[in-house]
Amino acid sequence: MDAMREMLAKRKKGMRYAGIPSFCTASDLVIEACLKQAMRFDDHVLIEATANQVNQFGGYTGMKPADYRDFVYKIADDVGFPREKIILGGDHLGPLTWQNEPEEEAMAKSIELVKLFVLAGFKKIHLDTSMRVADDPKDQPLTDEVIARRGAILYEACEEAYKELLKDNPSEERPAFIIGSEVPIPGGAQEEEDSISVTKPEAVEKTLAVYKEQFEKRGLENAFDNIIGIVVQPGVEFGDADVFHYNRGNAARLTEAMKKYSNIVLEGHSTDYQPPQRLKEMVEDGIAILKVGPALTFSLREGLFALSMMEKALVPEEKQAHFIEVMEETMLEHPENWQKHYHGSDTDLAFKRKYSFSDRCRYYFAQPEMKEAIDKLFENMSQIEIPMGMLRQYMPLQYVKVRDGALKPLPKDLVEDFVVHLIEDYNYATKLNYMISDALCC
Repeated sequence: MDAMREMLAKRKKGMRYAGIPSFCTASDLVIEACLKQAMRFDDHVLIEATANQVNQFGGYTGMKPADYRDFVYKIADDVGFPREKIILGGDHLGPLTWQNEPEEEAMAKSIELVKLFVLAGFKKIHLDTSMRVADDPKDQPLTDEVIARRGAILYEACEEAYKELLKDNPSEERPAFIIGSEVPIPGGAQEEEDSISVTKPEAVEKTLAVYKEQFEKRGLENAFDNIIGIVVQPGVEFGDADVFHYNRGNAARLTEAMKKYSNIVLEGHSTDYQPPQRLKEMVEDGIAILKVGPALTFSLREGLFALSMMEKALVPEEKQAHFIEVMEETMLEHPENWQKHYHGSDTDLAFKRKYSFSDRCRYYFAQPEMKEAIDKLFENMSQIEIPMGMLRQYMPLQYVKVRDGALKPLPKDLVEDFVVHLIEDYNYATKLNYMISDALCC
């Protein structure tokens, strides 16, 4: 039994803690941190790529699905993490990046997209057809019937691709599928909001019923055997400066209504920046798949900034990597990934480019100038013994781990530990009797 279905089996037995975090990222340093952390527990790790990160045209990472798979596997090989413990996921697979094209063209590209993900060995597939395409009415939302019809078409394409895999490997695991149209937009809200509406149980019931109808129309009566989750809005979201925290009371109608579906869990998107106790409550309430993305690279950026501040004090200026300045210059030279998302004065924009929870700087980590600056920063700081007093000032949590012999004071390890600290919150939410290793400077 694969890890996703095993999670369902545990929940059927009453294990309310059973869940899994979904790490959505294309950052090599973040992926490495996720894998290193998982090695402590012999865990499976779910790593996802979205359709705008990875697609048949390369996405913003320049990678096709097979490229992303090989990218993740190379990192795993380098750190000694077993490939068979990695679950690859494809998120928001559908017309996301082709909304300006008519349905016929957008869906043809979407079909090719999902097939490539399945053929590349991705085992968690989120079919997302919730967005309008060019010839959809602009003055009204898409109907459940349209969304489900398109989703069923993509599911059928995935099944065709899976049958291709079976020809070479009869024991190939079947992908697990996620459906659902009430999805927070990838990367967090673009505008400030006063409140978040929780998905109504009636909406979930309608989604499931219409999908069942559309599956049957295409002769896919057994499709729900492979649908393990549905994306909902449980009341969590984040923007530039605000985070809407989970309130289990507000979500009670939804989570109670879903208890009768023992073969399906809820998937929560935009769980970034939630306190660990709120994440734990989400899993207990049936929101068993916790998707996180921008918070991972936000944590990475925090670590890199802290290391940069120490470099400024310890390395002659002419030899410094100037990572903070390089990031700002790179984002200004290529504004297309942040200018539609950040608003305000020049001062506001400069602040948001560095510190927004939406973390649009994550789109730039793979740029050559950024990678060069990171490599130089690591090289510079590896030649210096960081004073413990300075480490406590800029990296207080890592200071305690170094002091106690749990972490080596190596630049890359120190930075990656910022990501590990975030992953601890998700481990606490999805594992029985897990204790967060919060370190206190005292």
